[in-house]
Amino acid sequence: MGMMSEFRDFAVKGNVMDLAVGVIIGGAFGKIVDSLVKDLIMPIVGFFFGGMDFSNLFIKLGKAPDGMTTYAELTKAGVPLFAYGNFITVLLNFIILAFIIFMLVRWLTKLKGSINLEAAAPPPAPSEIYLKEIRDALAKK
Repeated sequence: MGMMSEFRDFAVKGNVMDLAVGVIIGGAFGKIVDSLVKDLIMPIVGFFFGGMDFSNLFIKLGKAPDGMTTYAELTKAGVPLFAYGNFITVLLNFIILAFIIFMLVRWLTKLKGSINLEAAAPPPAPSEIYLKEIRDALAKK
């Protein structure tokens, strides 16, 4: 039973629970950022680059069946591809995610600085004040 109680203590510690919540929220947040990049940003970037779809930027490294030209078709057929367009999309996704997290941490840091989370130290007790006065008086002699 000793090992089970140790595991229970470990599993319900605050840090482990916080980490689990962070991973779950991070996964959901990652999906939001993926959609932001794929559905909103990449079409705009593609528009400025002449309607280019980054996901279809690749180099075929093997023989492709006749009539297959898109990334999805070639990948499904098992043709080896050097998919640098997909890498560009993932890289933009990372940069946007990193920027959003940076702005969130920056905002929380400013918010934390503007709110005094610690209570003001209570004033010293009268006995402490008297003892300090006596100590200072004795030090002068």
